[in-house]
Amino acid sequence: MIRIINQITGPDEGRIVFDGRPQSQDNIYRIGYLPEERGLYKKMKVGEQALYLARLKGLSNHDAKKALKEWFEKFEIDSWWDKKVEELSKGMAQKVQFITTVLHKPDLLILDEPFSGFDPINTNIIKAEILRLRDEGATIMLSTHNMESVEEICDEIALINKSKKILDGSVKDVKNSFRNQTYSISFTGDLLSFGNALWTNFELIDKKSQDDVHKCTIKLGDGKKLNDLLQAVMPTSEIIEVHEVIPSMNEIFIQAVSENQPEIIVES
Repeated sequence: MIRIINQITGPDEGRIVFDGRPQSQDNIYRIGYLPEERGLYKKMKVGEQALYLARLKGLSNHDAKKALKEWFEKFEIDSWWDKKVEELSKGMAQKVQFITTVLHKPDLLILDEPFSGFDPINTNIIKAEILRLRDEGATIMLSTHNMESVEEICDEIALINKSKKILDGSVKDVKNSFRNQTYSISFTGDLLSFGNALWTNFELIDKKSQDDVHKCTIKLGDGKKLNDLLQAVMPTSEIIEVHEVIPSMNEIFIQAVSENQPEIIVES
């Protein structure tokens, strides 16, 4: 799909509509594409290559140099201009390629695993730039297996398994749809009495203890509310903290994929 949007590959069927109109060759100048496979020429100097890629996106030599100077200063890589790409680490080369992807201020940014090769500090720098570009009006398509990045960056998601879309929607709505009435309670008191107070109305999923503080994960029974749980355990315990356990996007991905696996029937 990414290759079709970038007009590298033609579609077998269907069509791409860009900004309300059928995709055309001119739209290439409105798209920024950061592929998962790094595509810098190793023997070229960093500045020379960045300038070359900027010109391919339609910038004049003057405008390209000006924009590159601003980005190189922002990322504190001014000293890299005359270095060859082969002298850079994977993360350093990724910084350069990110700059060349966004330099022409595209309306659509397609980022395929953009944080590969980055340490946590540089990951946060790139995340901040992605969010800034989004806030300035760019539409950003993020392709990633990193569900933590999805939660931090994305507004809308689509989960794809074996080329089939298995769920989509806003991150908030998707997470809410996987809520399962599970709560975490931290408390002091007798753990056995706490467990006995649950009886058959609540399911004790997990328990941990450190010093005198216990932490239990509990799923409510059918028709039960959080207040029912609290009323059941408060006579035996002093509650310190209660919060709902909402599945992470990583957990949702695993559950959604598992539920969409074809049933295998073995006959003997």
